[in-house]
Amino acid sequence: MIRVLVVDDSALMRSEIKKMLETDPAIHVIGTASDGQEAVDKVKALKPDVMTLDINMPVMDGLEALGHIMRECPLPVIMVSALTDEGAEETIQALSQGAFDFIHKPSGSISLDIDRETYHLLEKIHLAATEGKRQKFKFKPVYHESVQKVHHRVLPGKTDGSRIIGLGVSTGGPGTLYQILPQIPAELNLSILIVQHMPEKFTAKLAAHLNDVCPMTVKEAENMEIIERGTIYIAPGGRHMEISVRNELVRFINIRHGSQSDINCPSVNVLFQSLCDHLGKNWLGVILTGMGSDGADGVVRLRKLGGHSVVEAEETCTVFGMPKRAIERGGAEFVLPSHKIASKLVELYHAHSF
Repeated sequence: MIRVLVVDDSALMRSEIKKMLETDPAIHVIGTASDGQEAVDKVKALKPDVMTLDINMPVMDGLEALGHIMRECPLPVIMVSALTDEGAEETIQALSQGAFDFIHKPSGSISLDIDRETYHLLEKIHLAATEGKRQKFKFKPVYHESVQKVHHRVLPGKTDGSRIIGLGVSTGGPGTLYQILPQIPAELNLSILIVQHMPEKFTAKLAAHLNDVCPMTVKEAENMEIIERGTIYIAPGGRHMEISVRNELVRFINIRHGSQSDINCPSVNVLFQSLCDHLGKNWLGVILTGMGSDGADGVVRLRKLGGHSVVEAEETCTVFGMPKRAIERGGAEFVLPSHKIASKLVELYHAHSF
């Protein structure tokens, strides 16, 4: 039985989320809280397996409560966020402070249609409970002094055949990206294309936060922009990112809408297949923490072409889904914990491996 604490300042939202959770006989709501202080107190008293946490609350807001919980009695926390610019900003902050994942309220703070998210919420609750037991209090904030330092930024220039890393990540991604990307120097003749599974609005906020702590420029990708060295591009939520090449050297980003049949949009495989189509083996594939198998087909194809790949090891994954599938299918060349990945990427760059 998965024991869940539901936290929201709205009595209606607490009731609706409780109903959603209790459609699953394997889940038991052991309590509710209406503000952050009550949430902290009840986590200590009830010791739930998973908590759902609203952000905007009286007495103590969700972000402050999350900070106390992750320091004092860490557990997997699913943020429940409004699908707005403000909600996206706050959710990215929560993920960077150690929240496990999030779902969104489709219609704002009081969403009478939140039951549309029942499937996603139940799926994430089960995943959070499983990973919480596997990792045993491993959850912790990712902000720390070594990644918050803002390095001297080198202005990017137009690409002249800069080398490209394609990177795919999902659940647990923001924390892992905060650990890896700030360690990659801006002066390398390098561009990084990232697919992070997130909805619209959230990817732009993630890019802005990463831009503050990375030597390289980080931005949300735009259609038909030239890929520049010293720049990290994050695929916009809800749209696929691909590349095209002109005169063998000038690379462009193509952003397009997906179809209703797409399991993931943006998709890691869509990006990776495009990189294989246009660059062959001459790019480096990276698969980090995430649920599912997105990206596995792409790195398998890259390895068959003779290219190189790096996959995150189980010991540091928030969710060992995407990396596991890449390893099982033969797409993983180097399997490393997250804290060793940045140095391996730089090493492969200097070895001219891509």
